[in-house]
Amino acid sequence: MRTSLNVSEEVLSAFDAVWRAEGIDSRSRAIREAMLEYVESHSRLEDAEGDIAAVVVFDYEHEAVIGELHVVQHEFEAVIDATSHTHHGEWCLEAAFCEGPAERVRTLVYRLRDFDAVRRVSVLSLTAESTEM
Repeated sequence: MRTSLNVSEEVLSAFDAVWRAEGIDSRSRAIREAMLEYVESHSRLEDAEGDIAAVVVFDYEHEAVIGELHVVQHEFEAVIDATSHTHHGEWCLEAAFCEGPAERVRTLVYRLRDFDAVRRVSVLSLTAESTEM
C-alpha cells in the first residue's frame, strides 16, 4: 500500500541520515520498521494490566505548558512517586517515576501526549510478567 505524509525537511534529513547509517536498504523499509516499533510500544502500554512500575519521560517547552503540566501531575499524584527535572534552554526534560494501576499510568501518558508543547513522551514499564524469568 502506498501512502504519503508531510514532514519537515529537517526531520526527513535526520531520518534519512539515521537509516542510511544503520545500513537499511531503503527509506520505505526504515519507515515500516519505525511504524512497527511504534505499534509494539503502544501495544505494550495498551495491553498492560494490574499494577506496573514505569518511568514516563517527556520533553516540553517550559513557558508554553508548565502550569497545565503541574495540574496534570497533581491529578496523577497517586501513581507518580517522584519526578526528576532538568532545563535545556527553553525546553525541559522530565522523568516521572510511577507505580500503580496500569490504567492510570496509561491515562497519564495519553494526557501528556495531548499537549502541543510536549514534543515526545516515552515509557519504560515493568509488569509482573516482565519480571519473571
